[in-house]
Amino acid sequence: MDISSASSVSALSGQSAGTSVENEVLRKAQEIQAKSAAALINSVTQPTKSSSVNLPSHLGQNINTSA
Repeated sequence: MDISSASSVSALSGQSAGTSVENEVLRKAQEIQAKSAAALINSVTQPTKSSSVNLPSHLGQNINTSA
């Protein structure tokens, strides 16, 4: 009986289990990151027209490219 092949099979199965755990941890981290990003995007308020009523009409029309 060849013991070396049996040990290599068990090593491969252990490596496979480790890989599946790593993939599960990665998937969970990506889910958490996606939820955090969605919460951050949803927390940003959209500017309303009334917030810019007090500003002169010429503001925000030009971009200074020489600065």
